[in-house]
Amino acid sequence: MSAGPRLRLVAGLLAAAVSALCQAGNASGPAQPPPTASAGQRAHLAPPATSPAPALDLAPPTTRTGREIYLRFRDGLAEQDCSDDASERWRSHFAHVPRQLVSRNTDVLPLFGYVVDAVRQAHLPTEYALIPFVESGYRPGARSASGPAGLWQFIAVTARNHKIPIRAGYDGRLSPADSTRAAVRYLKTLHGMFAGDWRLAVMAYNAGEYRVFGALERAGQVAANADPQALPMPALTHAYVRKLHALSCLIKEAETREDWMAALDREVPILQAIPVPDGIRDLDGLASRHETDAAQLKRLNPAHTDGRIARIGQPTQVLVPQAAATPPVFLAEAPPEFEPLPPAGGASRAAPTRGATPSVHTVTRGESVWSIARRYGLSSQELLRRNGLDPRSILRPGMELHIGDAH
Repeated sequence: MSAGPRLRLVAGLLAAAVSALCQAGNASGPAQPPPTASAGQRAHLAPPATSPAPALDLAPPTTRTGREIYLRFRDGLAEQDCSDDASERWRSHFAHVPRQLVSRNTDVLPLFGYVVDAVRQAHLPTEYALIPFVESGYRPGARSASGPAGLWQFIAVTARNHKIPIRAGYDGRLSPADSTRAAVRYLKTLHGMFAGDWRLAVMAYNAGEYRVFGALERAGQVAANADPQALPMPALTHAYVRKLHALSCLIKEAETREDWMAALDREVPILQAIPVPDGIRDLDGLASRHETDAAQLKRLNPAHTDGRIARIGQPTQVLVPQAAATPPVFLAEAPPEFEPLPPAGGASRAAPTRGATPSVHTVTRGESVWSIARRYGLSSQELLRRNGLDPRSILRPGMELHIGDAH
């Protein structure tokens, strides 16, 4: 075929391909103009067949700064105005809270971040994340002589009504995971009951929803346009709203202090609730398995008395730093009797390598050295040797192992 007909054939094929692409685009949305590129650009843009694109690292972040937590809290407030006095009495009473938030000697900041996340994920105003300051000073193990317990100071009957497990040896009110889940679910219900007015909702949280409905009826008001301050409610309930507003203003106004913002601008762990893994008997064992601080686990999970994992006939959760939410994969997981034998003749089933460059395997979650070695027809000992590792080493997702023998 001469050059002229050949070029016309190629042009026709390209035109047909472009037309097919445009029709496919019209099937799913507005047509977009096809990109143009020279032959050199097309060659540059096309990935080489022998070089697959690197996998994206989709692992969630394990830490964030206190500043990020603060901004997430501030941006979620329903009441942004602090131009009134915001109750000077309660400002004075809670003046220590900004200092408490930036303290390195407590777990308040990561716990506050955990509750702010839960509140915002429920699409609720972040005034609700201040309730544990009022109730317990953000202490998961707080107990009141009158009976309430935990971050949110639930009484036992209310806890059971909201499906917080209380059993012999386990009080779910002392679990930040159990109690926060229940509290946020309850607050979301109250928020909907009272037309999205956070002040009415916290009144109901403090005194009961039927009492607030009764006060609205006696005052001739409806939730959608109520004046909460004018409702015939106990003084303690009105004070509850003022406490939360004073707290929000104290924390917001601390932003103007450079020293406070500087102290806030440090890395703190993101906390996550996980099911107690099978075979774990205590928090020391969990800390060892997940390579995290046992003392912090005990502070965060006082429901597990003395660090012993309670068995209550239903799944329980523990609060851990995000970095410890997934345990590392240990290399020596497989028993020696299941070691795969190399293929006959010493041939390896390992992926072919190019020249002197050894092939590599990128570790994914759940893999062990045994499973990887078996996949490539190696023994575990050989795979360890090729990577300069020993059976006590830890295999982590994203780690690259040499499969071919490096020279």
